[in-house]
Amino acid sequence: MADCIFCRIAAGDIPAKVAGRSAGAMAFHDLNPQAPIHVLVIPTTHYGAASDVTGPAAAAIWTEVMGLGVSVAEDLGLVEPGYRLVINTGRDGGQSVGHLHLHLLGGRRMGWPPG
Repeated sequence: MADCIFCRIAAGDIPAKVAGRSAGAMAFHDLNPQAPIHVLVIPTTHYGAASDVTGPAAAAIWTEVMGLGVSVAEDLGLVEPGYRLVINTGRDGGQSVGHLHLHLLGGRRMGWPPG
């Protein structure tokens, strides 16, 4: 999608500090981090929100995004002491960019409840 900032990052049109890549996903550091480590993981194909990932291809997309998130967490040394994976969906869920993305947060103790 031409007007989607995350699609433009995935295409290489906008530079990003890349944390990892897989066949169908990309991870990059958030420009407005909410934790000492804050990486966004996106599918390289545009999906507006989690609710758009349905049908026969859904399992492969979720595996790609979650798998890359876990791999990047390992690469960044977050397995021990731990990290958080978050997907916000819709306005009330806190989604600020209309492209499915996973937040990988770490480097500090996370509180609960989250919001």
